[in-house]
Amino acid sequence: MTDKPILIIGGGLAGLFCALKLAPRAVTVLAAAPIGMGASSAWAQAGIAAAVGQGDTIDKHVEDTLIAGDGIVDEKIARMMAGEASDRIHDLLEFGVPFDRDLEGKLQVSREAAHSESRIVRVSGDRAGREIMQALVRTVEKTPSIRVLEGYVVEDLVVENDNVTGVVARAEAGAAEEPVTIEGSNVVMATGGVGHLYQVTTNPTEARGGGIGMAARAGALLADMEFVQFHPTAIDVGKDPAPLATEALRGHGAHLLNNDGVRFMVPLHEDAELAPRDVVARGIFAEVKAGRGAYLDCRTAIHDFENEFPTVWHYCRDAGIDPAKELIPVVPAAHYFMGGIWTDMDGRSSLPGFWACGECTSTGAHGANRLASNSLLEAVVFSARIADALKAETSFDAPENWQDGSVETDEHLTEAEHPNMADLRESMSANMGVLRNKEGMKEALVRLLELEANSHSLRFTNVVITAKLMCIAALNREESRGGHARTDFPDEAENWKRRTLLTLEQGEAIITDFYKD
Repeated sequence: MTDKPILIIGGGLAGLFCALKLAPRAVTVLAAAPIGMGASSAWAQAGIAAAVGQGDTIDKHVEDTLIAGDGIVDEKIARMMAGEASDRIHDLLEFGVPFDRDLEGKLQVSREAAHSESRIVRVSGDRAGREIMQALVRTVEKTPSIRVLEGYVVEDLVVENDNVTGVVARAEAGAAEEPVTIEGSNVVMATGGVGHLYQVTTNPTEARGGGIGMAARAGALLADMEFVQFHPTAIDVGKDPAPLATEALRGHGAHLLNNDGVRFMVPLHEDAELAPRDVVARGIFAEVKAGRGAYLDCRTAIHDFENEFPTVWHYCRDAGIDPAKELIPVVPAAHYFMGGIWTDMDGRSSLPGFWACGECTSTGAHGANRLASNSLLEAVVFSARIADALKAETSFDAPENWQDGSVETDEHLTEAEHPNMADLRESMSANMGVLRNKEGMKEALVRLLELEANSHSLRFTNVVITAKLMCIAALNREESRGGHARTDFPDEAENWKRRTLLTLEQGEAIITDFYKD
């Protein structure tokens, strides 16, 4: 056994929940921004999916997950996740999350697209993410086994004898700062998703996929890198990141209309506005591209908008829209990544000593298209399982005054929008978006290879490697499935009804093959 702490990279939901569940083991959390800030989870509006409502069952939750995932969900993983949902909701309640309750004191649940039952446990209508993160941050600050190093930007994994034994980080932003090596008994990656690789996204600027690229450079196995979920209803008011109009609005009866007042989703899917996200995103994309526009009509569906959905209400009012009286212009935006670092059921990666949880992973729970509100559930379920496994394998409990070594910062240390990053985002949006084809994706890959060759920092190299592997995986999958839709291969193919696994070394070999064509 070692007297080194467990290192957790990332101060969002997955990282903080894992740190709390690891108590009393000594944990060091490294976060570029103040914990809880810069995390996609804090922006989640709807809540957590859990079969806790009357008439709902784990079997129904699993079935909905399998259907939404379009044939490639790992059913064993999905069943485990759904089965542990109630326990994780109980954990969050103990950490002080004020989930909504009905008059009888039972957890209040709402419905979202592709769910056959109302099973979204929420807070104040659309404030789940914010309230969950605030509760976790407060609890972390009171937990003596957790040391937090804010303002530490992790750039590399330390690998010795095929084991991950630590990280290389910069104590402050900027290439002039000297990197420091921090040793750990194990390293847990919880760095979030990839939304900021796109020009239109609902994700914070920190969601650039750097942790995934870092893992790839260390030799970790990745999975399902082609599958990006575009949220259908980002509010189209020219902001970056784009504010989100939660899917729960459609769950409450809001309709999608075009400029002519036509409900264009009705002929596209039997569930119309409540179809799976990839279907709705493509429907909206087609209307916008055709010049007919797309709008969310909440005027009669939501009776007390300001109090029922305060977050969306304020987004709209800031843009000069009264959602109780006016239509809300919407557009698809990069929202969630189904791909990432491959892990097993306990969050282990392919590298000894290296674990991962949250959106930077691909556990098999989401398949080709995540079921709404399964993301926060996946984060807490796998974070807890990592904690259970590590507590069984390690014995170094936090010594007295462990928290005294914590470092706080008020700064957001996200890398400034370098021209290379702007170039990358433009290329990804143009060629790796809602609809894709071989010509466009190869064009994106050529540009990404140029950007990689002329990278201005190791942090950017991590980011561009993630984007590059996403393109490679998408080019390789010659079909359309879930969040991966190709105009040159519009149908599903039975031989592609499977997950895809990829290392950086294999990706480089595939690039060579592509350019033989």
